[in-house]
Amino acid sequence: MPLAVDLLHPSLREEKRKCKLKRLVPSPNSFFMDVKCPGRLVFGFYSAGCLKIQIVFSHAQTPVVCPGCDRVLCQPTGGRTRLANGCSYRKKTR
Repeated sequence: MPLAVDLLHPSLREEKRKCKLKRLVPSPNSFFMDVKCPGRLVFGFYSAGCLKIQIVFSHAQTPVVCPGCDRVLCQPTGGRTRLANGCSYRKKTR
């Protein structure tokens, strides 16, 4: 009797949906990311004064502040951090 699902070759969508411990190859959900500060807020617009890049953990438990302009980049939530408005990010690769 054949199975309806291939257990040795699950789809990427199914693997992402599973718990991190129940995947075929266990891998964490967290990651490090580069967060770019959008600059200072001047007259309702972001100026290009700062634009520094800060390395942030995706599940950080403390607020992350830009070292250049003292602007809050990330706020902690129950799980992943919430990026501030105007901040851009990219996942770090090894």
